[in-house]
Amino acid sequence: MRLFRTVFRAMASEHELKLWSDDEMQARRAADAAIADVLRIEAKYSRYRDDSVTSRINRGAGGVAIAIDAETAALLSFADRCHRLSHGCFDITSGVLRRVWDFRRTPPQLPDADGLAAARTLIGWSRVEWDGRTVRLPEAGMEIDFGGIGKEYAADRAATICAEHEIAHGLVNLGGDVRAIGPQPDGAPWRVGIRHPRRAGAAIATVALDSGALATSGDYERFFEIAGRRYCHIVNPGTGLPAAHWQSVSVIAPLCVVAGSCATIAMLLEQEAEAFLRDQGVRYLAVGPDGALHGPAADA
Repeated sequence: MRLFRTVFRAMASEHELKLWSDDEMQARRAADAAIADVLRIEAKYSRYRDDSVTSRINRGAGGVAIAIDAETAALLSFADRCHRLSHGCFDITSGVLRRVWDFRRTPPQLPDADGLAAARTLIGWSRVEWDGRTVRLPEAGMEIDFGGIGKEYAADRAATICAEHEIAHGLVNLGGDVRAIGPQPDGAPWRVGIRHPRRAGAAIATVALDSGALATSGDYERFFEIAGRRYCHIVNPGTGLPAAHWQSVSVIAPLCVVAGSCATIAMLLEQEAEAFLRDQGVRYLAVGPDGALHGPAADA
């Protein structure tokens, strides 16, 4: 068997497929099909595209219900489950906070209290009217955003498509969201590095993965610092303020969409994160405010 590696860009990140196969054409067909589906998901759910499902739903805010297909309904159902499990911390309507938190501004600036309060009035997944056929945002200005689950869902889909193309050993890595397709041909697990949240280009730990998925959420992707305090893009919809305890949380779960949502919820739950992760029955590695490692995956 040979290892075929394919690198591509989508969803504003660089991704990699590692597929073992005896047949180069088989590996290429699998990679092409997987990449096509990642691009399909990006086009369908990107908030930056006027023709996406997300934009169509958001344009209808305050108006009539918008028809949705089964795939979108399933993602909304998963988002609803995350909202309930997290006691409201995971809320796909909280993207409106981007209007007041500008992580690209130079010099950085905290949002004013009135703007933050106004944005928070537009948050509330429990207010959204939805079923398996339609969804309606009840107030003009409300939005939904699949960004918290879209890339992870795409990683799961890519792995499924590769398996359907008879790839038995492979690794899907969508910008750090990883899904294994079995172990390597000799039975050895894949060794996956977890990014160091404070040292660019370095890994803080390595975990073994022969099935399932690994996803990480951290305070290092988009952030600014004021007076020695870091403000990151993972914002609590209840307070309107960024998560401020863990440097990062990595979760190992059967599906990437589960790993990613658990990691994000853990970041938002702060000191209550470890109890939540234990309740979910997932392995995890959390990097504390002092850089110490926590969790059952810390010694992997």
